[in-house]
Formats: sequence, structure tokens, C-alpha cells
Amino acid sequence: MSDCTHDCSSCSADCGQRSLLAPPNALSSIKRVTAVVSGKGGVGKSTVTATLAAAMARRGRSVGVLDADITGPSIPMAFGVHQQAYATDNGIMPAVTPGGIKLMSLNLLSANETDPVIWRGPVIAGVVKQFWSDVVWGELDDLFVDLPPGTGDVPLTVFQSLPVDGVIIVTTPQDLVSMIVAKAVNMAHMMSAPILGLVENYSCFQCPDCGKVHDIFGKSKLEQVAARLELPVLARLPIDPAIAAAVDAGEAESVRSEAIEHLARRLNG
Repeated sequence: MSDCTHDCSSCSADCGQRSLLAPPNALSSIKRVTAVVSGKGGVGKSTVTATLAAAMARRGRSVGVLDADITGPSIPMAFGVHQQAYATDNGIMPAVTPGGIKLMSLNLLSANETDPVIWRGPVIAGVVKQFWSDVVWGELDDLFVDLPPGTGDVPLTVFQSLPVDGVIIVTTPQDLVSMIVAKAVNMAHMMSAPILGLVENYSCFQCPDCGKVHDIFGKSKLEQVAARLELPVLARLPIDPAIAAAVDAGEAESVRSEAIEHLARRLNG
């Protein structure tokens, strides 16, 4: 409210019961919104988002990806999509991958993909809400929201403004990550967003020559972390140079990973 004094003790308004959800575009009908989050950068969250979206699309579901990582968007590149999104009287039309996945990212609106985004938090948060309210997503079974790392403005905006049905937390085996995962979990709990479970990326590496499994990032403690947080382990994704090469080449839809397919089956029930 414009006359808010920020002194809740003297205020009669029941702000805690007021919905902050942003309205969807009038031509959008989305059955499930899944946020993919991480407590820190460099855990492969966008790769997980892109390959999971592709796996769900192969299962016959209509899928979209909202790239909420405004200052570091990578989703269009993962799918090899470089055409510009465009506006109509009904709203912004998302780009579409060869496999039919709808995408919206700031890179699809920028004149140059390498131009830096030097905006303050409120402006970035406003763009994220526009990607929900102004984009004509149409009918989707799943919308995956690729969040930037951490617990800052954008994750807060997504949890408050979008009807998030579930949260996937991506992590890696390092000891440091367990603390950071707890921060992401606690934020989701504070926002009343249901957590679907944990995905461990870079879980291990299996030598293609001898078959020996190596724990590149150390012995995983995911089971202990998951038990302490009372969350299920959804998948463990090994290090696979072929997946990294495919995503770097814009061919996320070509990735066939047993671990990702297992994750898609779990989400698809």
C-alpha cells in the first residue's frame, strides 16, 4: 500500500493473507510450474533444466522453459535457438525449439546476445514477472523455471509471483554444498513452495576405457544431507563429456541420459 508505514504492529491490514501472485497471460494455461534452483553457481542447473525439459517433451508433454537467470541467460544457447521473440497484440510470443519446447529468455529480446545486463534487482524482478504475465505460453503441461543461483531477488520474485507447484534443487558432491543446499531448502520452506527433491549433478565419472568409477568431486554425502533435510534424492547425474558437448553445441534435445530419463519418469508419475 502507498501509505504503508512499515510498522506492522500498528497496522490493521492483513498483508500475510494477501496473494502476491502475478496474473498469467490470458492466453496461457499451464498445468504445472517447476522451479529449478541451486544455492550456488556452477552446479549445472541450466543443463539439468534444458535436458529435463527435452526428456519431458519426448514423453509427449507440452513443455516450456522460462529463463529467469536474467543476467546470465543460457537456455536459448543450450537449445541452439537464436531467433528473436516478438510481440503481438496478445503478448510476447516465445521462441520454439525444433522439438516444440517454448522458450523465453532475455537473450531472445536482446539485439546482441553478448550485451551485458546491468540492471538493479527491482528491474530484473519486473522482467521475470513479465515473462509470466506478458508471454503467450499457450497450453503447457510443464513450465520449467531456470532460476539464478542463490536466494536473492529473482528466486524471491518467482516464489511470490508464480504459482510454483514444485522445486527441484540441484547440487554437487562437495562438502561445502550441503550448507548451501540447506539455505535453498530453507528459502523454499519459507516461501511455502513444495520441494520435490534433490538432484546431484557431477555425481561421478565412469572411465569409458576401464569402466572404473571415479569420485571427481569427492565422496558424495547426498544421502546424509537428504536424510537430514527429509527430502528424496530424485537423481544422480554422472559427469558425461558428451552431454556437455551437446549442450554447448545447442543440441540439448539430442541428449539421451539414463539418469535424466529416470528423473523425467519420476516427475511424470
